[in-house]
Amino acid sequence: MHMEYGALDGAIGIFDSGVGGLSVLRHIRQALARERLIYVADAGFAPYGDKPEAVIRARSLTIANFLIHSGAKALVIACNTATAVGIEAIRQRYPAIPVVGVEPGLKPAAMLSSTKMVGVLATSRTLASNHFLRLQERVTIETGVSFLLQPCSGLAEQIEKGELQAPVTARLVVRFVQPLLENNVDTLVLGCTHYPFVLPLIHSVIGSHQNGLEIAPAHIIDTGFAIARRLANVLLHSGLLNGSDTMEVSGSLAAYTTGSCTNLAQAMNKLLGISMPVVALPTLTAGV
Repeated sequence: MHMEYGALDGAIGIFDSGVGGLSVLRHIRQALARERLIYVADAGFAPYGDKPEAVIRARSLTIANFLIHSGAKALVIACNTATAVGIEAIRQRYPAIPVVGVEPGLKPAAMLSSTKMVGVLATSRTLASNHFLRLQERVTIETGVSFLLQPCSGLAEQIEKGELQAPVTARLVVRFVQPLLENNVDTLVLGCTHYPFVLPLIHSVIGSHQNGLEIAPAHIIDTGFAIARRLANVLLHSGLLNGSDTMEVSGSLAAYTTGSCTNLAQAMNKLLGISMPVVALPTLTAGV
């Protein structure tokens, strides 16, 4: 692939199946204000959660290839499903490039839970992946915490459409969260980067459940901040961190999509308060 879209040398490449990764981008921009960032939304192939693993892996490699040929010095897979299925393939193909993925925050959730019952909201593909199942087994052995797994079919799609407060979205959140609370879960893990954008709906369900029942208010684990902190550490220890306390270096952001440029631009404006042009990646939609 040639650098047809304008390379950003020394940038951090971030990708997701759509707008969910913006929840991670938000934290990265705050933590690493001097870095140049490239965000790719693979909206032309969203959602990932119901795709075969081979397709997700191929998409992940295709986007990683674009980002690296656009000058990315590090990659962030801002998607739980793509991390679970594709991160090892990316690391094998690009061993010299630091790759940071996201995974459900099972360990911090286990440490917070008083009831030793933790609910995990995620896509079916994430919950069925070997990557997740190994993580769950390890944390359960280490902490004795039980995890109730809740696949959330259709929720990421509603968020992708921007319907954050729509009745359909609210009903889905109730359907997925309520049974977890009824099973004495006191901590919820957001196992998809889309889900932080419906936190008000999740809090509403939790609030409705707190009507005199003997259950502690639920903790909600969103790993976006932890991912940004981990990325900063990786860049620092790899000698790739841009700027220092004595240097005036300003960061930048470029956004690309394999879907609708208008949709991603509107999502960035609505969810992050960023108004900027989005560039189409038509060639990335071919072949896979």
